Amino acid sequence: MSDKTASEPARRLSQAEVDSICVKHDRLFSSRPGGARAVFSWMDLSCLDLSGRNLSDADFTGAILAGCRMIGARLDNAVLFGADLQNADMTNASLRRADLRGACLRGVDLTGADMFEADLREGAIAAADAVKGLRILEPTKRASDAQGAILIGANLERSKLSGAIAMRADFTDAILKGAKLVRANLRQASMNGANLSGADLSGADLAGADLRDAVLVGAQTQACKFDGARMDGVLTDTPSGRGAADMPTAQMLRDHALWCETQGAEGKPSKFDEADLRSLGSISGFNLTALSAKGAVFYGLDMQGVQLQGARLDGADLRNCDLRRADLRGARLTNAKLSGSNLGEAQLGPLYLGQDRLLPCDLSGAMVKNADLRGADLRGALMTGANLSRSDLTGALLRESDLLGVHAEGAKGLPRGG
Repeated sequence: MSDKTASEPARRLSQAEVDSICVKHDRLFSSRPGGARAVFSWMDLSCLDLSGRNLSDADFTGAILAGCRMIGARLDNAVLFGADLQNADMTNASLRRADLRGACLRGVDLTGADMFEADLREGAIAAADAVKGLRILEPTKRASDAQGAILIGANLERSKLSGAIAMRADFTDAILKGAKLVRANLRQASMNGANLSGADLSGADLAGADLRDAVLVGAQTQACKFDGARMDGVLTDTPSGRGAADMPTAQMLRDHALWCETQGAEGKPSKFDEADLRSLGSISGFNLTALSAKGAVFYGLDMQGVQLQGARLDGADLRNCDLRRADLRGARLTNAKLSGSNLGEAQLGPLYLGQDRLLPCDLSGAMVKNADLRGADLRGALMTGANLSRSDLTGALLRESDLLGVHAEGAKGLPRGG
C-alpha cells in the first residue's frame, strides 16, 4: 500500500509525463531494455488520454482518473484499488482480473469492456477532501460505486461485485455468467438482455430494475428483491412453454429426420412451436430441414452442423447456442434471439428451390449481439433492422445482403462484400 499521507496533494501529471511512463511500461511488458512498471498511485491524471495504451499490471492505487479517455486501453491485472474513474471513457477497454475494489465508477462508460473476473468488491479506499481537494486514506471500507455506470455489452463473467453499489447502472446485454453479486445494490439498473446464468444474486436489491429478456438460468436468487422489476421474457430454469419432457420429443425428431431423408415418403414433419427444448442438450448433426419451431427455446444447445434449411424459427431463442457450420440456408429467423451464439462458418445464405428460385435467409429484426459470425455465409440474407452490435463478422460473406437499418455498434467485419 502507498505511504502517501493526507497532507500531500495528488501530484498532477501532464500528458507528456504520462506518455513517457507508458512507453517505459510497454518496454518492460515486451521485455525490451529501458522498461519500468507504470506506477500512478495517488497521482492526478484526470482528463488525460490513455486510449489504446498497454498498461497491464500497472498500479493506479488511489489515482484520480476522472474524465480520462481510456478507449481500448489494456488494463489486465491492473491495480485500480480506490481509484476515481468518474465519467471516464473506457469503451472496449480490457480489464481482465483487474483490481477495482472500492473504486468510484460513477458515470464511467465501459461499453463493450472485457472485465472477466474483475474484482469490484468493497475495500478501504481513497476519498476526496471537499475543502483542500486532496486524496486521503480512510480506515473504513466502502463498496465499489458504479452508480450510473454504462456497461452495455461488457463481459463481466465470473467478476466479483458483491456489495457493489450500481443503482441505475446500465448492464444491457452484459455478460454476467457466474458473477458474484451478493447483496449488490442494483435498484433501477437496466439489465435488459443480460446473461446472469449461474450468477449469485443472493440478497441483491433489484427493485425497479429492467430485467426484460435477461437470462437467470442457474442463478441463485435467495432473498433477492425484485419489487417492481420488469421481468418480461426472463429465462429461468422453469421451462418456457411446452417442455421436451411433455412431448415424445425423441420420436418426433426421428420422424422428422426420416421424413427429410426420404423426401416425405416415410416419417412425418414435426412441429415444436413454443416448445422448450433445452433439456435435449444436443441436436448436433440432426437433419431438421423445414422444421417448424416458431418461438421455441433452444438456449445453450449444441447444434453444431445441424441441418435447418428452410426452417421456421421466427422468434425462437437461440442464444448461447453452438451453431458452428450449421446449415440455415433459407431459414426464417425474423425477430429470433441469437445473441452470444457461435455461428462460425454457418450457412445463412439462400436456399435453391429449383427453376431459378431462391429462398433467402430472413434475419429481419433478429437480435444477433455479441455473436461469433466469423466466416459465416450471409450472402443475400435479409437483415433489415437486425442488431449485430459487438458481433464478429470477420471473413463473413455479405454480398447482396440487405443491411438496411442494421444496428452494428462495435461490430467487427462490417461492411464486407462476398
